[in-house]
Amino acid sequence: MSGQHRTLAHKAVEEFKAMVALAAYLYVGLGALLLERTALLHAEGISYAAWGGAAVKALVLAKFMLIGHALHLGESYRHKPLIWPTLHMGLMFLILLLVLTTIEELVVGAINHRPIAESLTHIAGPTIFVVAGNLLLMFLILLPYCAFRSLGNVLGDGALLRMFFVSRDATPPVR
Repeated sequence: MSGQHRTLAHKAVEEFKAMVALAAYLYVGLGALLLERTALLHAEGISYAAWGGAAVKALVLAKFMLIGHALHLGESYRHKPLIWPTLHMGLMFLILLLVLTTIEELVVGAINHRPIAESLTHIAGPTIFVVAGNLLLMFLILLPYCAFRSLGNVLGDGALLRMFFVSRDATPPVR
């Protein structure tokens, strides 16, 4: 196996791990929203639960976010105090997810012969208040992730991940 092939395979494995981790994070956030929605509808006598749909949505959103990372989206304020790159990255990813999800829903709607207006309500909700609430909640789900990324960028070379999951010593291991 050539060095370039190993590097490409290693990069693919790392990308896959990042997508699974990000999808798991998003699934927890989306799952909490789904749990609340299910409880509210159940209180009204309506049976509803779409856990599989939330898992697929989390995977799609994770892939969209990895595309944003590849495009260096939200990295404009890297040298400012951490609040600014965190908020900027959160807002940029929210916009990216909104745009790509809109395109996705319009394509799915066209395939299923749904009117555009009906496809658009599948994105964030049927009323402006539901849309605003869903966008705010998604932004709040993105903020801790963006804060983690921003702090990780400052510490560099995977130090934050090592501090969380391996050792609190932020220095990289000696090879």
